[in-house]
Amino acid sequence: MKLQQHECYRVAHLLNSYGIVNKLVHNQLKQQFYQRSPFTIFQKLRSFSSMAEKKENCEHAGLFSPNPSVRGMVDLDRNAFTKTIQVPVLKLRKEIVNKVMKTLKHRLLHRPQMKRIIDDPKDDNTKSVILDPYIVTSEDVFDERDRAFFKQIDISPQVRQVDLQLTYENFKTNEILEAVLPQGQSVTTGFSRVGHIAHMNLRDHQLPYKNLIGQVILDKNPGITTVVNKTNIIDSTYRNFQMEVLAGEDNMVAKVKENGFTYEFDFSKVYWNPRLGSEHDRITGFLQSGDVVFDVFAGVGPFAIPAAKKNCIVYANDLNPESYKWLIHNCKLNKVDKKVQAFNTDGREFIGTVVKEELPKYIKSFSTERKNRLHIVMNLPALALDFLDSFRHLLPEKPHTDDVLPTVHCYGFSKDDNPEKEVKDRAEEMLGTTLESCSIHLVRQVAPNKQMMCISFELPSEVLFGSRRNIEGEPVSKRPRIDEDESEEKETHV
Repeated sequence: MKLQQHECYRVAHLLNSYGIVNKLVHNQLKQQFYQRSPFTIFQKLRSFSSMAEKKENCEHAGLFSPNPSVRGMVDLDRNAFTKTIQVPVLKLRKEIVNKVMKTLKHRLLHRPQMKRIIDDPKDDNTKSVILDPYIVTSEDVFDERDRAFFKQIDISPQVRQVDLQLTYENFKTNEILEAVLPQGQSVTTGFSRVGHIAHMNLRDHQLPYKNLIGQVILDKNPGITTVVNKTNIIDSTYRNFQMEVLAGEDNMVAKVKENGFTYEFDFSKVYWNPRLGSEHDRITGFLQSGDVVFDVFAGVGPFAIPAAKKNCIVYANDLNPESYKWLIHNCKLNKVDKKVQAFNTDGREFIGTVVKEELPKYIKSFSTERKNRLHIVMNLPALALDFLDSFRHLLPEKPHTDDVLPTVHCYGFSKDDNPEKEVKDRAEEMLGTTLESCSIHLVRQVAPNKQMMCISFELPSEVLFGSRRNIEGEPVSKRPRIDEDESEEKETHV
């Protein structure tokens, strides 16, 4: 019976160490082991689960919580986090420490920047291994197999208590911030990493502690040298947002790698989302050598550059002069500058000039063999769907039955309960037709009630071809300037 108790206890601990919620420990392990040991096993499981779930309710309450005096701290004082606690240790001979560590690995104390083996001040030939006080409360936690192992290597299972000093370095980010911020308020520890930059979105109640939060993030994340906070939503013409440096150096030029490609840009002046790497790769997966890609809102090149690397012919455009500059820079950096024609103009104008002029050439040349495809990428989820009407009767000539029509990949946000239908309805409204065949892909959930979607469809011939009426009498736009060399050197400010 004793062996079963400890086996059950060990299973519960393993599940907890891998992040399994305590409800699962109760519902499954209790059901599995309860009948074998009606009371003692479940009692130990229950005490273990409550300990893991809410440590302050047990005798070790606040053991790994910083000193209460740090509550409300605005300027980070690392020395104020120093405290002394008692922890269990197992005394071992030096020559067997590594061997025993493998057996005890699930019972060792795991804290940031903490050594789990300490010297014995009274004996140079022995070491003490620090155990987790929430797991090792006494010698009883060692089962018969453990004791047999201890006996084999001639060590005592006796657990001793020693003083251990915890410092700022030994606390986790969430433990520090939960101790500092007012009780009951949410704590932000997550951030988006863009090269050496940690980008945070702090809430209003966290702003008084913003510099402390930034410094803690800087301290606890190797490789991060700048921490910034977004100060407003993305509502400017160029999709960039204002940022405030919370900690570290004021260096906003980032270098990132995504899907094997390198991108450099000024993060404060262009749009970059590190969560879209899989989506960039998904669209690139549709492309084959010789395909033609029109990237209407190209940014710094996360669609255009991988497409060019697959030997596609790429026309890439962005309205933001900074994005245009870094697009050209990144094309050279990834050695695809000869395969990408870059443009710096409005998306609607790009469609009405470059796409209108170049598309007919490829439609005619691709129509016979049908080996290559035409793609139009529109990655501006806040507005891209509204640009679809630019394709209405864009080309005057009637299509042939074997013409290759372009496939559009258009992105949009939706807060609707049925985002697939809502995005499709909006696309059809702007195109002025029904899409008989299309695919709609959930890219990511931006917020609890906001999804980013991608709708892909072949542009219907009745939309693309026909007589276009200029109701407002606007003049036909001129072809935008192409400057692949000089634009990289010019200085622009957004």
